[in-house]
Amino acid sequence: MAILHPFRALRPVPGKASEVACVPYDVINTEEAKALASGKPASFLHVIRPEIDLAEGTDEHADVVYEQGARNLQAFAASSDTVQEESASVYVYRLIMDGRSQTGIYGCVAVADYDNDIILKHELTRPVKEDDRTRHILEQQAHAEPVMLTFKDDPHIAAILSQTIENEPLYDLVADDGVQHTIWRVDRPEPLVNLFGSIENLYVADGHHRCKAASRAAKQAPHQSEAAFFPAVLFPMDDMAIMAYNRIVKHLPEGPAAFLGALKASFDLAPVENPVPQKKGDICIYLDGHWYGMTLPPSAADSVVDALDVSRLSEHILSPMLGITDPRTDPNLDFVGGIRGTTDLVARVDRGEAELAVSMFPTSIQELVEVSDAGLLMPPKSTWFEPKLRSGLLVHLFSDATQDEVY
Repeated sequence: MAILHPFRALRPVPGKASEVACVPYDVINTEEAKALASGKPASFLHVIRPEIDLAEGTDEHADVVYEQGARNLQAFAASSDTVQEESASVYVYRLIMDGRSQTGIYGCVAVADYDNDIILKHELTRPVKEDDRTRHILEQQAHAEPVMLTFKDDPHIAAILSQTIENEPLYDLVADDGVQHTIWRVDRPEPLVNLFGSIENLYVADGHHRCKAASRAAKQAPHQSEAAFFPAVLFPMDDMAIMAYNRIVKHLPEGPAAFLGALKASFDLAPVENPVPQKKGDICIYLDGHWYGMTLPPSAADSVVDALDVSRLSEHILSPMLGITDPRTDPNLDFVGGIRGTTDLVARVDRGEAELAVSMFPTSIQELVEVSDAGLLMPPKSTWFEPKLRSGLLVHLFSDATQDEVY
């Protein structure tokens, strides 16, 4: 059963929350992080993307980057703009995007639950990204950012969430992208802790590399009891929304015209005005200045992974027609989060960055659960969760080994 662990959060004072809060490290590159943090010394990007404070061209995996990140977190913790809670607790975190809300619990979960498959995964991790986040955790002696997990809805947990959001929030801010982020502190976390003791499984939605890095860091810091837990926001499944994760192919071996002809010879391809697929199995393809729609054939195999649209795309088009047999490593294939929209796909092809773009229908939360429950893994970049959590609002420090009990 799942462990929910209260913690003494390091957090900005309420008046500084909007200056501190930032997007997660993995949705932007160094140049984008530098632009977002420009003129914002309080931005938490200085902690999670510390290379922005170093000389232009510094390798983000250089020793000096991890050292800078640790210094920046120490300065953040020592600032009069932050405070560490006197007692351990958990929090309620609500996101509102385009009128749709999702509300979850912000607390720590156990590395042991991740290692023992109480927390189920659906995606492989890449060693280089694991190494990077593990090094940051160990250098900073902290988990700077939460992961996003989901669980099967529970009416008793829902009742506590509903009661909590009737109270005065700790933070209530609207980010630059228009998403509203509201956080409440739970004065007595024991009921939620006890309820999660009956939740059979948690599922990783977003943050596989941070989960794996937390597991690795715990093994390298066994003397730090708080290293055995890492922060997560846990959302009930009915609240979750998954967007498409689209694909671009950089080079077509015989050019766009020849590839279009090959597609028409093999599939029922037709021009479309709406480039967003309307049902499972449908994709839209942009090449040579036009959008086309088609339905992917069923998979010849019968596992829940093979039935995913991203798997069927690989089976019927990417592998046999383009020789892309390993989507995880092939440099000819790239991935574009659905939040960027189909206009971004068009722009990338029209700018010459790619010759083909594929607009996908989103993977469902039920498909994610079925794959995870079966102990299987999805192809890379199968799900894009939106809205994203903000980083810097609640930080989990290792130097909290003797937390006060709150109940």
